[in-house]
Amino acid sequence: QVQLVESGGGLVQAGGSLRLSCAASGNTFGINIMGWYRQAPGKERELVATITAGGTTNYADSVKGRFTVSRDNAKNTVYLQMNSLKPEDTAVYYCNTNVRVNIYWGRGTRVTVSS
Repeated sequence: QVQLVESGGGLVQAGGSLRLSCAASGNTFGINIMGWYRQAPGKERELVATITAGGTTNYADSVKGRFTVSRDNAKNTVYLQMNSLKPEDTAVYYCNTNVRVNIYWGRGTRVTVSS
């Protein structure tokens, strides 16, 4: 089992920044890809960004150039630096990973961007 705990969400004005963190614990051996997803009210959960253990990143088009995903493998922690935030970034942000066929999600952290 892997436990994921997100932190760093909050309320910010448009144009502002937030940094999310997600710490993995438990049986973390075998974790490769870690990712961030988000779900806005009334919408489906969508991919925001992913990063492999080797540092290869992937971003949704909507956040490219504004968000940066990074990780500290020694701490089993993944980060999401969010800059130039827009009201449409308002959502609950979830951390995700998998070990073999088992998929794990955190409980989420809420980000609200006011206009």
